[in-house]
Amino acid sequence: MSAATKAPVAALVHEQIKPKIGTRILNSKDELLKGGYAAEIRELLEQRGVLVFPQVNFTDEEQIAFTKTLGTFAPEGYGNTNEVTKITLDVKENPSSAEYLKGSLYWHIDGTRNDVPILASLLSCKVPASWGGHTGVCNTYAAYEDLPEEKKAEIENLRVLHAPWATLFYYEPEPSLAKLKNYQAIGEKELPLVWTHKSGRKSLVLGCTAHHVVGVDHAKSAELIHGLREWATSEQFSYSHDWKVGGMIIWDNTGTMHRAEAYDPACGRMMIRTKLEGEEPFE
Repeated sequence: MSAATKAPVAALVHEQIKPKIGTRILNSKDELLKGGYAAEIRELLEQRGVLVFPQVNFTDEEQIAFTKTLGTFAPEGYGNTNEVTKITLDVKENPSSAEYLKGSLYWHIDGTRNDVPILASLLSCKVPASWGGHTGVCNTYAAYEDLPEEKKAEIENLRVLHAPWATLFYYEPEPSLAKLKNYQAIGEKELPLVWTHKSGRKSLVLGCTAHHVVGVDHAKSAELIHGLREWATSEQFSYSHDWKVGGMIIWDNTGTMHRAEAYDPACGRMMIRTKLEGEEPFE
């Protein structure tokens, strides 16, 4: 078939889930794997926060291939350049990080200790939870944009200390000193509360790693952090994804927070994750 008579590429078919967050992508697996929608998908991801691919049924290899159509594939750990990551609390399947994943039950951004956080995560379902186990995502671009102007002015130049050890107290209020020191050894980082992106848009940098606002009274700091989190995760800015086997979602890690919602840790819930390498620093 000549170039002049080549069949046209099918349009990207999508529908809005909620006014301020979420879009459902309805194209077939074969269409998505061709990579022709990458620019449109990337634009939608930044605008909508989370994209849902119902029952796309990617194999692990296909999920890797699709991830690579959207940007640079981000490996997990050293030398793991072309593999998926199992996300599960089952210590037999995930002995190295099942304990650490307990923190994923609380709103967070991935990579707060990195200069350049990952751009996005792609998560697919192999085994859903017996109950609960939804993935929640909230749009921190939209949450910032809808703040009153006086609140924007108040928080514009504030900075927050982010530390993984702060997350420990969400699920284990009385950890041993040894465990606390082990988490503290992971490190911490000071980040802007309001992230001004290269696009010019701004998002909130929050989550369970946020320990305190630098230079602010601790009581006032807690009010700011928890008040903004409550605002950003309210119904208008958030989406809760009910998993079915074969479904997949992508969220923009630079303009959202996410969490796994409560479920039976012994149920064998199994998700498969791939990631896109980050493209801009926090500041």
